Amino acid sequence: MTSLTINLPNEKYVRLEQIAKHRNLTLNFLMEEISTRVLVEFDAHTRFLSRAAQGKVKEGLSALDKLDAHFSRQSPAS
Repeated sequence: MTSLTINLPNEKYVRLEQIAKHRNLTLNFLMEEISTRVLVEFDAHTRFLSRAAQGKVKEGLSALDKLDAHFSRQSPAS
């Protein structure tokens, strides 16, 4: 595992800390969750663009549908 030091404005750090507490998570785990979501989104977007460039519209839209389904299952109830 790799350690990462990032600089954030204090206000953003405080809000992230509050979200982590609200979700009963450590700040570290919240940041891991956020990075996973960004990677999943990027990968789906890349697959969509690749399939769209090949004229595979249905496959590209299917990739986006899977992304939507993934995030709708992962989103906590407000």
